[in-house]
Amino acid sequence: MASVTALVFVSGSSKFPLEDMQDKSKETLRIFVLADTHNRLPEKVKEIANNADEIWHLGDVCAETILDELRAIGPRVIVVRGNCDSNFEWPLAVDLERAGLKFRLQHIPPSQPPDDVDVLLHGHTHVARNERCGNVLFLNPGCVTRPNRGSPPSVAWLEIIDERIDWKVVPLH
Repeated sequence: MASVTALVFVSGSSKFPLEDMQDKSKETLRIFVLADTHNRLPEKVKEIANNADEIWHLGDVCAETILDELRAIGPRVIVVRGNCDSNFEWPLAVDLERAGLKFRLQHIPPSQPPDDVDVLLHGHTHVARNERCGNVLFLNPGCVTRPNRGSPPSVAWLEIIDERIDWKVVPLH
């Protein structure tokens, strides 16, 4: 699958900044995004995730040891609970701000775009996605272990600089 670029321009501030990411305005923030690992984290995924500033797992981790493997790579790991996850301490959704953009991470995509975010990242379908619905950009990295509808196993890179994003799906084959 070829890489896909999505550009989003917004203004304003958010109520959900993480203190150590607020001043990245002129630097590129590289976020490694994955979903639906279902108890397996291939070595290739860990190699691809190297040099990430953050790792976002969009649910269906299943085995919590997967998060330990991701944390061993080094950057902050943010996770949301999927329908196959049994850790009820993990949130169903996380709202974040990065470089002036409002992001929501959740496993199951909503039927309608939310009003209060610029980008919604989700898993669950096991198919990569880059689609604008109303004012919200929906992104899905695909599935690491059990892709659906003929899609290859995949992960993604989200790069953010100056309120602009670049989304690249990375096939694992």
